[in-house]
Amino acid sequence: MSDTLTHLDESGRATMVDVGQKAVTERVAVARGAVTMQPETLRLIIEGNLKKGDVLTVAEVAGVMAAKRTSELIPLCHPLLLNQVTVTCTPRPGQNRVEIEARVRVSGKTGVEMEALTAVTVAGLTIYDMAKAVDRTMRLTDVRLVRKEGGRSGTFQAEE
Repeated sequence: MSDTLTHLDESGRATMVDVGQKAVTERVAVARGAVTMQPETLRLIIEGNLKKGDVLTVAEVAGVMAAKRTSELIPLCHPLLLNQVTVTCTPRPGQNRVEIEARVRVSGKTGVEMEALTAVTVAGLTIYDMAKAVDRTMRLTDVRLVRKEGGRSGTFQAEE
């Protein structure tokens, strides 16, 4: 782990990292999270019986859209031309949750960790929004980076 923060200049002020001299490489990031809920809420989502429609598909699309707009949400993120974003929402009835995974890929000079984390978070918030009329106890949990590849720092794999 590095002992310096990359978004601070010599005087400690926030700054955008200069990636001008970095090489373009293939970079991938995978993030995961979950939305926990009441069993009845998950049943309604799985059966497609919520008034707002197909919760899981809408959440997946929202996650893709969010990844593409990450630089508008996180002040010091670079705008990136993403190669691919996939978001998968998987119901886990035995655990009363929907697990969310985002995989983001780019050929660029900076990584896509923030894009993957943003995709997971917005997908989870979308699930909450679409089901809140029946369950306000839902919780967005466990949002984390699980893998990143490429760039100067190489591969990171989180211990699960």
